[in-house]
This record gives sequence, C-alpha cells and structure tokens, in this order.
Amino acid sequence: MKVSFIIPLYNRLDLTQPCLASLQATIPRGLDHEIILVDDGSTDGTREWIQTLGTPFRVLLNERNLGYAATNNRGATAATGDILALLNSDLVLTPRWLEPMLAILRSKPAAGIVGNVQFRAATGELDHIGFDIGLTGKPHHDNSPHSLWAPRAGRATAAVTAACLLIPRDLFLQLRGFDEGFRNGGEDVDLCFRARALGRTCHVALHSRILHHVSASPGRKLRDEENSRRLAHRWREELLRLNRRLCGLEWCQEYIERYWEDPRDFDRSILVNIALYRLGSLSMPHPDAVARQEAAFQREISRWEKLLGPQPSEDFVSSLPEHTGPSR
Repeated sequence: MKVSFIIPLYNRLDLTQPCLASLQATIPRGLDHEIILVDDGSTDGTREWIQTLGTPFRVLLNERNLGYAATNNRGATAATGDILALLNSDLVLTPRWLEPMLAILRSKPAAGIVGNVQFRAATGELDHIGFDIGLTGKPHHDNSPHSLWAPRAGRATAAVTAACLLIPRDLFLQLRGFDEGFRNGGEDVDLCFRARALGRTCHVALHSRILHHVSASPGRKLRDEENSRRLAHRWREELLRLNRRLCGLEWCQEYIERYWEDPRDFDRSILVNIALYRLGSLSMPHPDAVARQEAAFQREISRWEKLLGPQPSEDFVSSLPEHTGPSR
C-alpha cells in the first residue's frame, strides 16, 4: 500500500514549512509514500522554496490560481498511491495521527472517507469531530466533545473536512474528485455526500488528533454564501433529512415550555407524539416541526436569491475525466 499526501499551497510559507516538517516527522517508518505539493499561484516565496525540495516531494505549479478543488484534483491525477491523504498546509500533525485513520479504512469494507479530530492551533479548542447540519440546512463543524473520550476507534458522520482526510484513490477518481464549481468551501461536504450516495461511509478516527490553524489561507471565506447555496440546491433533501431530528427535538422542547405553566392547554395527542419521538420510536417529528424546518430552509433560499441573484447552473464541474475502473 502506498499513500500519496496531497497538499495544495497558496502563500503562508510561514505555516507550510512547519506543516511539512511535522508531516515528515510523523509518517510511519517503512510506509511507501509520496508528498505532492501543488502551488496555486503563491507570491510570498512558496513556489521558489518548494522547488528546492527533493524526494519524497513532488512539485506541481499551477500557471494561474485555480482554487482549492481544482488544485487538489490536479494533485490526485498525478498521484501514484493507493490512498490519497488530502492535507491543508496549515496543519500541525502529531505523532500517530495517520495510523488510526488507515486502520478504519482497512477494517470497515464500506468506509470511503476518513477524517479525524482537529483542535484549533491558536487556542487548543476542539474544532472538528465531524459535521452537523444547522437549523437552516447549513453544514458546520461538530465541535461537541461528548465523543472525544469514547473507547471506540471511530464514529460515523455525514461528512468530514478535507483539511485532513483519507480516501482511496480509485474512489476519488470514480467520483471525479471535488466539484470545481465550489470555490474554497463546501467541496468537501459535497464529496462526502456523493461518496455516501454510492453506499460508502464517512468516519472520524477518534484516536487521530491534530492541530489546525483554521482558515489561514488568504481569501478562504470570500465565497461562503455562493458555496452554501450551491450545496443547498444540490443536496436539499439530504440536508433536510439530516437536520430533521434536531429540528424535531427543538420543536418538542418549545411546545413543552410554551404550555408548562398551564398543563390544561396541552394537546394529549401531541404529548404522546413528543414522548414517542424523543424516545426514538417515531422517525418523523410532528408535522408542525417539519413545516417549520422547510420554511426556514426556504427563507434561506430566498435570502440567497436577494443577495446573489438567480441561482446559476448546478452542473458538476471537474477537470478529471469520467472514471470507469473499479473502486475498493
């Protein structure tokens, strides 16, 4: 088994150098690997510095700034490994970060994408242990610590951040990589959703823990609204499904609080519905909760139309060709 580490670069040489040092210091001894650096138009000396590096580094230079998705796709095309390890250049990798991630890929036949636990480098606060879906349908990092000390090796999740993830190269090529219609945001969630649509699973390796200088790359947040809208239009039903439990529980809590002072106003049938739903005996919340969820989602769609204008084409955009080979 060979691992191809793919690291897109755009300025911030001050973070790239310690990131690469931490990577080389933590690669398991004897692991067959290559490190592919793809520079996306840096102007701070990064391009010049990486060209001085020798084996196991391979250097690709974009002629113009292509963005995160296309830059990773280019690295994946050049890769020769069985497993792709996609890494941001602003990570601080810690001892034995890689082994738990590889173990999940090996032990779970359906596993397609594996992420890990990430802490903010500046504060030490937990930043990522998977993804949650907010009340308006927007994905965000799950930073709840309840799973941190679980004895199990991993947990299933809807998506993981591409700041640090493993994926079999054949699967990445089968998916045609990242959708280049996203611009520096949302492409990782979309990749995970497409992998799950093929029957693969996404996991967080709970025993793999690293530090991340979150959103340190210049221009990282400039297209957040456009990226969120693209994701919401493509995956509306899936986002609503993933968010439904949270919306239902919130509606139950609000209903109880509203009538707590005068229980005579409680609707007995609704109380039964709430009890069964909170116990997990019902999969769908009360119809009022569903209507409220869909209304909140639609308000967000309307807000984007006012802010950004008409929804552009949702066509999948990738520089990678159609892939017909098998995936693990």
